[in-house]
Amino acid sequence: MPRISPLKDALTPPETKSAYQQHISAYNARITNMKATLGHSLNAFLAYMEWYPLYEDVKKILGSRLSPLFALSISEASDCPLCSTYFRKIIIEAGENPDALKLTEDEQQILSFGAAIAQHKGFVSDAIFEPIQERYSEKEIVTLTAFAGIMIATNIFNNVLHTDIDEYLFPFRSNRALHDHKDQSL
Repeated sequence: MPRISPLKDALTPPETKSAYQQHISAYNARITNMKATLGHSLNAFLAYMEWYPLYEDVKKILGSRLSPLFALSISEASDCPLCSTYFRKIIIEAGENPDALKLTEDEQQILSFGAAIAQHKGFVSDAIFEPIQERYSEKEIVTLTAFAGIMIATNIFNNVLHTDIDEYLFPFRSNRALHDHKDQSL
C-alpha cells in the first residue's frame, strides 16, 4: 500500500493538470502512479520529469537497446521494483529476456558502471570506471552519471513512498518484484 496515494484527478490543481498535458504531449507518456504521486507538488513533478530529456541523451550515447538495460541495472541495484518492472517491460517488448541477456564485454561494463553507482552511493572503483573513461567522452560520462543520479532519485522516491506498480506493468514483473509488491501491500 502506498504511503502517499496518487493525486486523484478531481483534486489535481489546474497548473498540475496543465503540466501533465504538456508531459503527455511531449513524450507520448501516461500519468502513472509515480507521476500522480509527484502531482502533490508541481515543482517535484517538474523536477523529476527532467528524467525524460536526459534519457533521450542517454539513448544517443548508448542506443535504444543498451539504454533501458543501463536504467534497469541502476534500478535493480537500487532495489526498486517499480522502475525495474518498467524497464523490464521495455526490454521484453523489444524481444529480449531481461533474465537471460547476452551481453558483450563493453555492454557488461556499462551495466556494471550503472549498478556500481547505485550500490555504492557513487563510489565507483577505478576498475569499473577506467573502461568507461576509455570508451566515452567526458561529456558522455557526465550525461551517463547525471542520468544514473536522476534514476536513483526516482528509485528512492518510489521506494520511500511504496509507490504501487501500475497495472499495465503487472505482466512484466520479476519474481522479486511480485514478492516485494506483496510485502508492501501488508
